[in-house]
Amino acid sequence: MFKAVINAEVLKDAIEAVSTLVDEAKFRITKDGMSARAVDPANVAMVSFEISSKAFESYDATDGEIGVDLTRLNDILGMASKDDKVELNLNEETRKLEIRTGGLAYTLSLLDPSSIRKEPKVPNLELPAKIVLNGAELRRAVKAAEKVSDHMALGVVDKTFYIEAEGDLDKVRLDIPESGLLSIQSSGNVRSLFSLDYLNDLVKSLGKAERVAIDLGTDYPVRFTFSIAGGNGTVTYLLAPRIESE
Repeated sequence: MFKAVINAEVLKDAIEAVSTLVDEAKFRITKDGMSARAVDPANVAMVSFEISSKAFESYDATDGEIGVDLTRLNDILGMASKDDKVELNLNEETRKLEIRTGGLAYTLSLLDPSSIRKEPKVPNLELPAKIVLNGAELRRAVKAAEKVSDHMALGVVDKTFYIEAEGDLDKVRLDIPESGLLSIQSSGNVRSLFSLDYLNDLVKSLGKAERVAIDLGTDYPVRFTFSIAGGNGTVTYLLAPRIESE
């Protein structure tokens, strides 16, 4: 059983955070909320998502799984206005998700959860640097970097977080000292290089967050963590590095 009511914008932000990387996902539903974990087809980026029942205006559920075509769900949610309510009801007989919003009623056919790619294991990474900054600052840096290159370095030198991109002809660099960050902790200097194709997709959601935590090492995956649904949900991205040639 699954029956819930939630603000349209909250649900849009949650689904977009996952659909940035994958077209379909398996959602685990419990009495306490929903969660999903997925990896992109190239095994370069992973998303882990959870949203508490507290994010919903009403929520009633028993344990189960549903497979969702995220593209189709995003299309439906795109018809809802910012302040609309979205009513969700899992029809247990038809195994379809009934969605009502803004006077419109939809019936979304669900996917067989067993047909969806197996959930990835979350690696246990102990990374030496942790930076917390406003998501808009990260988005600005990514947009600047894409003007000159297809990859971007994230690094820390002496309590300064930097973002750097270098192309064949041009170079851009943004230095953010400790005073310009919400916080920074680092046991030494670190640097890793990442694909801007992926970062461009991730900042669509990261850029909306007031606080983004970045866990960083040298030639290790980067971990981005931010809250959604007014602090009642969390999204984590892991992005594998590009190893720099000597």
